[in-house]
Amino acid sequence: MAAFDPWDPDFLADPYPAYADLRARGRVQYYEPTNQWLVPQHADVSALLRDRRLGRTYQHRFTHEDFNRTPPPPEHEPFHTLNDHGMLDLEPPDHTRIRRLVSKAFTPRTVEGLKPYVARLAGELVDALVEKGGGDLLADVAEPLPVAVIAEMLGIPEADRGPLRPWSADICGMYELNPSEEAAAKAVRASVEFSDYLRELIAERRKHPGDDLVSGLIAAHDEGDRLTEQEMISTCVLLLNAGHEATVNATVNGWYALFRNPDQLAALRADHSLVPTAIEELMRYDTPLQLFERWVLDDIEVDGTVVPRGAEIAMLFGSANHDPAVFQNPERLDLARADNPHISFSAGIHYCIGAPLARIELGASMTALLEKAPTLSLAAEPVRKPNFVIRGVEGLAVEVG
Repeated sequence: MAAFDPWDPDFLADPYPAYADLRARGRVQYYEPTNQWLVPQHADVSALLRDRRLGRTYQHRFTHEDFNRTPPPPEHEPFHTLNDHGMLDLEPPDHTRIRRLVSKAFTPRTVEGLKPYVARLAGELVDALVEKGGGDLLADVAEPLPVAVIAEMLGIPEADRGPLRPWSADICGMYELNPSEEAAAKAVRASVEFSDYLRELIAERRKHPGDDLVSGLIAAHDEGDRLTEQEMISTCVLLLNAGHEATVNATVNGWYALFRNPDQLAALRADHSLVPTAIEELMRYDTPLQLFERWVLDDIEVDGTVVPRGAEIAMLFGSANHDPAVFQNPERLDLARADNPHISFSAGIHYCIGAPLARIELGASMTALLEKAPTLSLAAEPVRKPNFVIRGVEGLAVEVG
């Protein structure tokens, strides 16, 4: 298994050959450096995402000692308080209750109503890029669009939005494999600062409700249930982090893939009606979230191998999305691919609640770039971020004209 090395720059540059090797070796394999069981095949990943014998947490049923796990150090507590009260890292019944309440505020109508704002903002960002003849697609378009959209939804004033992206990046550093103490310290600091800010914003919205999502979360109730203040804070942070990290990286990974596949870029430029299937294919082809973890709450068996209670499973989304058992010619970028059951938005009860909004944002930025920057080209080879779980690049230098 030498080919699979999530800290090797060559692997990070192109992990897909290593995934092919993993799939050929079997359906589940123990990986000692991270003490995880790797699951590389689409059918297994898809099934296990829906398997209630696995959980994003175990603390609703077991102690750390039951799982032979060391509790997180006390100095990390602010991060874990923030993270552990968000629905992504909860299991029923808490997950069910919080997701039901959040869904009352984060409605399809709310998301659909954002379309004009998203389209206008995407157009303005691309206009600015074109006016200066190019720039960094990540910093100039991919990042500011989803951050502004989530901030607009939450009702965060424009003057307060500067720290949002740095806070999110620092918190997400804890989702990488074996994060360093430096990464943990950054995540803790960002958790404290972001939580303090949101606590003040929630207090303000209690006094003066608006039509924003924070006000909606305060008002949401069902059969006597309400969100606690910590659940509201954790929900807002989750919506920002998940709602823009994936969109930012899907945008830059996608355009980098298009530049490397000029025939597909030409087809897209010739037929903008391909945008919806192009978005799905680009998310499959170079998946923004490469790995999603689950705890084994009860023994499971995969292909004759018993994975015991207390183990951690790493479901390899990037590998599953390149599984030839499901995708014909998976290494080929095909923007017209109609049958595309990728799992980039997860599945089961933890399916991404923001997927419809992400698709709107990706569609708006892609359409604006196709219409306003038809000669967009790559100006320099990008540098991959030294991350595995959240896959992206440091920047994407482009030229117009």
